[in-house]
Amino acid sequence: MSIFEYNGSALVAMVGKNCFAIASDRRLGVQLQTIATDFQRISKIHDRLFLGLSGLATDAQTLYQRLVFRHKLYQLREERDMKPETFANLVSAILYEKRFGPYFCQPVIAGLGDEDKPFICTMDSIGAKELAKDFVVAGTASESLYGACESMFKDDMEPEELFETVSQALLSSVDRDCLSGWGGHVYVVTPTEVKERILKGRMD
Repeated sequence: MSIFEYNGSALVAMVGKNCFAIASDRRLGVQLQTIATDFQRISKIHDRLFLGLSGLATDAQTLYQRLVFRHKLYQLREERDMKPETFANLVSAILYEKRFGPYFCQPVIAGLGDEDKPFICTMDSIGAKELAKDFVVAGTASESLYGACESMFKDDMEPEELFETVSQALLSSVDRDCLSGWGGHVYVVTPTEVKERILKGRMD
């Protein structure tokens, strides 16, 4: 078993019309044993920028603390929030610094940039970015997430339709992966509000 699969995870970010959604499962396991069913994989960096970390949970928490620290320094120095593109570059640089002993994480970054344009991106454990205009996925359920998102995604979805699409994609994908599941956690972010919802899924 790969170290990236040790705790299990499923992460997806999807773009809508001037909005985005980011969703994750809630299972924390040690291989096939479930430890917690309310694990938080998605973190808010600021009101228009969210970060999801799949992979090894301990590394995810360490990396998140470093990123929050760097973002707070940026806010003090620049007196503004970081743009999503800038934050993606920061995450990439921090991961690449440790390329010979990497954080075993696969980040998903989603935010609203200038003129409320949604930005999503994912990267591997050494910071190689993968940008997309529709959706990005990460975690042990990534293969089934690709299939579900590919078939369900439509351009310019409104926030409610986007929530429905990303939720259905997540729930149907984690059913096909025994290392992730136990419900879901979805954020839908528009220029004016952030909606957070908990999904109930199969509890097995």
